[in-house]
Amino acid sequence: MLEESSPQGESFVELFEQTSGPSAWTGKVVKGIVVEVDDNFAVIDVGLKSEGRVPIEEFNSAGRRAEIKVGDKIDVYVDRYENRNGEIVLSRENALREAAWNELEKSFREGASVLGTIFNRVKGGFMVDINGVSAFLPGSQVDVRPVKDISPLIGIEQPFMILKMDKLRENIVVSRREILEGANAEERAKAMANLEEGQVIVGIVKNITNYGAFVDIGGVDGLLHNTDISWKRINHPSEVLTSGQEINVKVIKCNKETRRISLGIKQLSKDPWDGVDIEFKVGTRVRGKITNVTDYGIFVELKDGVEGLVYVSEISWKKNTSPLKIAAVGEEIEVMVLDMDLTKRRIGLGIKQLQDSPWGQIEKDFPVGHTFDGKISNVTDFGIFIKISDDIDGMVHMNDISWEKNAPEELIKYKKGDVIKVKVLEVSSEKERISLGVKQLSDNQRKENAVNLKKGAVVTCVVSAIRDDGIDVTTTCGTFGFIKKVELAKDRQDRRMDRFAVGEKVDAKITSMDKTGEKINLSIKALEIEEEKQAMAEFGSPDSGASLGDILGVAIGKSKKEKP
Repeated sequence: MLEESSPQGESFVELFEQTSGPSAWTGKVVKGIVVEVDDNFAVIDVGLKSEGRVPIEEFNSAGRRAEIKVGDKIDVYVDRYENRNGEIVLSRENALREAAWNELEKSFREGASVLGTIFNRVKGGFMVDINGVSAFLPGSQVDVRPVKDISPLIGIEQPFMILKMDKLRENIVVSRREILEGANAEERAKAMANLEEGQVIVGIVKNITNYGAFVDIGGVDGLLHNTDISWKRINHPSEVLTSGQEINVKVIKCNKETRRISLGIKQLSKDPWDGVDIEFKVGTRVRGKITNVTDYGIFVELKDGVEGLVYVSEISWKKNTSPLKIAAVGEEIEVMVLDMDLTKRRIGLGIKQLQDSPWGQIEKDFPVGHTFDGKISNVTDFGIFIKISDDIDGMVHMNDISWEKNAPEELIKYKKGDVIKVKVLEVSSEKERISLGVKQLSDNQRKENAVNLKKGAVVTCVVSAIRDDGIDVTTTCGTFGFIKKVELAKDRQDRRMDRFAVGEKVDAKITSMDKTGEKINLSIKALEIEEEKQAMAEFGSPDSGASLGDILGVAIGKSKKEKP
């Protein structure tokens, strides 16, 4: 048994017995001497009352049997001071782990790197062995760029940085990327200093996003935006680029303070828009391939990098033709060049222009004033569409359905497929529009009645609606009018909206009329002022001493006497 003496001559055992007992050693790493070795165990004397046995496999490493012999001094961990056989329970593995944790904690505090070996793949990353302690390496921390195949890195001892550690939970997170970025910091600074706008350089595609790709150009990353990848339209960078691909790029912009670098590929080739106005002259027919179809038009590639748009209104002489129903990506079609803007890189194309316009014949067959029976092809919130020919519809706007004010409500009377009589109001081949009317088939009684109405006239009206800003009224001749809130009474306190009710009759003075005479503005206030002036002129004057109430009372009395 190991008997080491203290400077005062006391034995190790005697010193132990003076301490607090077994609990003082449990969970500690102590040094012991190998006193016996067999095929299964190594007996270790740590200087306590009994010896401990450690399984021989705890000394093995990397598949090799341990080279341990009697007399070797080793560190062991005291799991328990005494088992049921009276032996101390020791562990070589725990001792190594404890020593490793202490060393790792020191490296973590000092920000120093540690050596480890990647040995297994797990969800979200990999496991790393660091001196017998397992650590987690997240997938994002393996390299500065995405790595498709990590197998060359497995089983090789290499440095890592500890990002986080928790001894109680036995949790360690490490990073290989931190090591690489630190090693490349000087290289990146040098690369940034040597970059110049206009420079052509070889780069490696590092990461692909929806808006572009990040490219590593000698230790620094630049952004290759979607619009700078190709002269032709691409929906996503992955159509032409892959991670890890080596490409030539041109430095478009380089801000060395913010380290923002813009790169381009298309700038390495000739601009396909040069000379487009000569190659595709306005008014010529050309063939192209459909590259995209949207609800507002069809994109057609005329040549590599040059696209034009057939706007929805230029697809067919028939209105509201859906591009999605008549075109498909990849189809080759013939189009006509309608207009061109080289500054905005836009070319307007047309399909319907390849066919004869039906509008010349329509102007002949449907002159203004012509009436005919037409079939309703569609009913919308704003009007009725009438079939004119296979490709052309005319429209009855909701304001041309009825002379009545509730014309929009008249729409519910009409159904798709109904045949109704209409009148041609306007035909324009330039605007590609034919306007029709229903109410024009009958006389406007309101307009005829309004002929006798003049500005300044006093009329009796019926309240038809009460609004926040005034009241709607209808004159006895059927003309619609409006009395603003400020015109409801001379006195402010009498302008309350609750004084009026729908169906009530009121007298008011016409203050203005529209050109048609169908809509008038009236004022009760103006009528009250006029009546007041008449009463003052006829029954009194400011010098008479009579009050306005007295004068109006006399006037009213006289008025009653004059009535039969």
